[in-house]
Amino acid sequence: MTSHKTAQTMKPATAAKKLGVYLQATPTEFQEGVVTRSELNALQAEPPAWLQELRRNGPHPRPVVAAKLGVSIAGLARGGITDPLTTEQIDELKKDMPEWLQRERATQAEVRKEAVRIKEKQAKQADQGA
Repeated sequence: MTSHKTAQTMKPATAAKKLGVYLQATPTEFQEGVVTRSELNALQAEPPAWLQELRRNGPHPRPVVAAKLGVSIAGLARGGITDPLTTEQIDELKKDMPEWLQRERATQAEVRKEAVRIKEKQAKQADQGA
């Protein structure tokens, strides 16, 4: 008996998420097909022009927008940002620096600082316990 190995496939939404792009902005062929693991790897290794353009100018999905603005996804929602944004719109927000964005960036900085403090505390406890 020989086992037949099939290629691992994923839905376009999963592939778009892994590529860090907004699915609705991808070409129709990408949205309507399935993506194999090898195709995903090829797209990551040698991105075609459409993928390079999406990564450069957007529209970007919420996780990418949040990262570019230095806030959490929840912070975006609290700021009223629920739709994908282009790089130009993100740059405009950074330039204008509305009050909500300042507040959310400060909150995110505190969260990161606390995470570092906890990690250092746990490392210290692990050293003392060893």
